[in-house]
Amino acid sequence: MIVGTLLTTAAYEFTGAPILSYLAALFTLLGLVCFTPQVPRTVQLFVAIGVGLVFFAVGTLDDWQGAVLTALSRASFIAAFFTALTAIRSAAITDPNILECGRFLVSQPPGRRYIALTIGSHLFGLLLTYGSISLLGALATDTASLETNPEVRRHRTRRVLIAVQRGFIATLPWSPLAFASAITLSVIPGASWADALPLTIVSGVLLAGIGWGLDTAFKPRLTTPPPKRGPAEGGWFEHMKSLYLLLLLLGLSTAAIHLMTGVRIFGVVMALVPAASVLWIALQHRNRPAPLQNITSRVRAFATSDIPNLKKELTLLTMAGFIGSLGAATLSPFIEGAGINFAAMPTWILVLCVFWFIPVTGQLGMNPILAVSLFAPFLPSPDVLGIDPAILVCAMTSGWALSGVTSPFTASVLLIAAFGKVSPLHVGLRWNGVYALVCGATLSVWLFLLTYI
Repeated sequence: MIVGTLLTTAAYEFTGAPILSYLAALFTLLGLVCFTPQVPRTVQLFVAIGVGLVFFAVGTLDDWQGAVLTALSRASFIAAFFTALTAIRSAAITDPNILECGRFLVSQPPGRRYIALTIGSHLFGLLLTYGSISLLGALATDTASLETNPEVRRHRTRRVLIAVQRGFIATLPWSPLAFASAITLSVIPGASWADALPLTIVSGVLLAGIGWGLDTAFKPRLTTPPPKRGPAEGGWFEHMKSLYLLLLLLGLSTAAIHLMTGVRIFGVVMALVPAASVLWIALQHRNRPAPLQNITSRVRAFATSDIPNLKKELTLLTMAGFIGSLGAATLSPFIEGAGINFAAMPTWILVLCVFWFIPVTGQLGMNPILAVSLFAPFLPSPDVLGIDPAILVCAMTSGWALSGVTSPFTASVLLIAAFGKVSPLHVGLRWNGVYALVCGATLSVWLFLLTYI
């Protein structure tokens, strides 16, 4: 069902045919009906809230049908985008060349390991999203576990894991394969990925650079000197060329289709990434017996096994978008009735509030998709504020990234906590607390300056 959502949503992005949007919503609903009985009760609660909101909308909104359809469209987009990203991740994890790239990064000597893992995680994050944490986190902790000195092993495990995490979250402000960009650009009028890129790239560089700077400045003091290690064998290009080539081909193909068709960048990604994944799998099986049969088997396993195995994540993300969109529609009459006017606030204060709202609510358990979908409709348009839409995009995606490194409820923090054998709260506040404060202050200054440029 969810694969049907991907196919119809991608087709809708290119054609704009309303019937395809309705079909995507239908496939999404059927998928949720199948998944809901199988997911944990905490996730079922999200579904129950969504159903309750539908009844509330029917009783309070004149155009409740339009509000529900808009929310279903948001949910379908999220389900389709998630499925596309899962497709490329499924193809990557079975490629030995990609695994070799990861092994090269974790084998770097101590003086270069943090920056190598940060850059490597950033590059892997562009391709695999959260899969980059799973891949590099597993390789890094396996390597660290070979250290015989418990003190060195403990510090090394922490440092390699936060390097992987911070490298990944630095992709969130700008990557066209990140939910942060995809959702944010869909809720800000007049925003485009290309226009926001110069600003969001700076946020990404700041997030990665501050992490490296803090790690360099505050290296742990050991009671015994660590053993000396030689440099990793081989060069960056030799070991990383497969990843470079994949990113280059995917980037050029996406840009070319976007420019030729005018379809928004995320619609192109939804159509191109699954096709590229099948081609990637075909290349992996080209020298094996019965390649066509193997490819068909992999595609079938993706639809019948890989996606159902992610039913918890898929249901949670889809319902977060649905609840946020429909919740905003039902709250709108109350906000207007209360006379709340965000346009009366100084622009720079509003921009900073937008930035900090996401990581703060993340500490309370609010998914960034839910947070952005819920509050973004109440913001004045960029024209009313007198700023470029790219500034609001930068504020939201930067806040999203900060939430991704601090909130104990986000996937990145949960994954790092599992690898480090500590609690998510420990990762978010102990390991990343100072980093988050420094990044938050620096990004606040950056956003403040943007409102006056």
